[in-house]
Amino acid sequence: MDRSDSTIGSSSDEYHSIYPDEQLKAVPFVRILWIDNSGIHICRVIPKERLGFVKEHGIGLSPACLAALSSVSNAPAEDSGLTYTGMIRIIPDLSTRCRIPWEKKQEMCLADMVTKPGKPWEYCPREVFRKVSKILKDEFDLVVNAGFEIEFYLLKSVMRNGKEDWVPIDKTSYCSTSAFDVASSILEDINTHLQTMNISVEQLHAETGKGQFEIVLGYAEACTAIASLIYAREVIRSVARQHGLLATFVPKFAEDEDGSGSHVHISLSRNGDNVFIASDESKYEMSKIGEAFMAGVLNHLPAILAFTATHPLSYERMLPKTRNAAYLCWGKENTEAPLRTASPPGIADDLVSHFEIKAFDACANPYLALASITMAGIDGLRKDLSLPEPVEGDSDVSGEKLRSVPDSISESLIALAEDTLFTEVMSENLLTAIKAIRKMEVKNYCEPERDYSQPEMDVYKDPLQDIIFKF
Repeated sequence: MDRSDSTIGSSSDEYHSIYPDEQLKAVPFVRILWIDNSGIHICRVIPKERLGFVKEHGIGLSPACLAALSSVSNAPAEDSGLTYTGMIRIIPDLSTRCRIPWEKKQEMCLADMVTKPGKPWEYCPREVFRKVSKILKDEFDLVVNAGFEIEFYLLKSVMRNGKEDWVPIDKTSYCSTSAFDVASSILEDINTHLQTMNISVEQLHAETGKGQFEIVLGYAEACTAIASLIYAREVIRSVARQHGLLATFVPKFAEDEDGSGSHVHISLSRNGDNVFIASDESKYEMSKIGEAFMAGVLNHLPAILAFTATHPLSYERMLPKTRNAAYLCWGKENTEAPLRTASPPGIADDLVSHFEIKAFDACANPYLALASITMAGIDGLRKDLSLPEPVEGDSDVSGEKLRSVPDSISESLIALAEDTLFTEVMSENLLTAIKAIRKMEVKNYCEPERDYSQPEMDVYKDPLQDIIFKF
């Protein structure tokens, strides 16, 4: 389906000075990529000779297709306030441009959303994150840094009773050498492609699910880290396809398998120095700046989930005893807690260098998700908040009377409605659209319709079969 209301302009020669004829011939296409409010990767492709014109004037699309669609519907979410009437422009950010390793004759770059050149659209996720980053810098002279873990399943196609099904490529256990052997050539190709894109990889291993793997990306300033996350997912999907497989990042691939997240590790820096590491007295081996920031995140976590855990499957992943954040608490090196402070190898005296958030997955728009986390941290800094005592061991059997995190999108939306913090950087219109999309995800996934193409059979559409191909 073509979701564009109009395409602006015609070809231009102005970029021939930047891209000589031989380079234009070598790389004929540029993919302009963005992430929508349901977490889907989307792109428009232009001939490279048009890049100059598009950089200046943009590509026109309707408001609804940029910010009002759920993961399984081409219709705008009801009550989103957005329609297919009107035009918003996507502008390529050439600072993110890179060659596509698996398509030798193509490049890609990320995009901003504007109402007209130079005027950001209030729904643009990248602009929201820029606003939050500016507040953090202006008020506290701090920069947020991030590193992502990417969990995914590798699936192969099999025929069962005349129907195609997708099953894991392996059935071995966590960190199994056999599992790594099965996927070794795929992981080698992924790592090679990421290296050519200057995306740092710290670790690769088999995860707990059958056919599930994890790639840990390097740490960087947040905007760079988000771009690396987006491009890494593109690499993983494409390499899997080249090997005849399907890579899916869906939060819960199967009821009897562990979920897949995009756990994010966060720290703060000032003038290039990590200010999370204790430089003053703290009983938690972290600085007061780090504690206040993290306390703000813990305080606002129920509402943050509306941005970081955005699909019904997200909540099927966050269960007790699955190391996926079921209770509102924090702990030092406690993988059962939704917020975990970390003292990785190389950090002296067991001091905390950063913290990890578990409730983050591939259905989230990473810019909006990290914006909500950062804004919550800013609130903690403004109020000089303190953390409660950390939880040790399994958080649900620790003897503490702990409040559960929201266990559904509906609960996270209630928390968001009660939490007015995010209106400082997110317009009411954007929040209205986000809430409408979340409600539509619930309707699409939790209320599947009868498949009337086969009226004689008791067959229902399985929304998960569509979702695993999109996430």
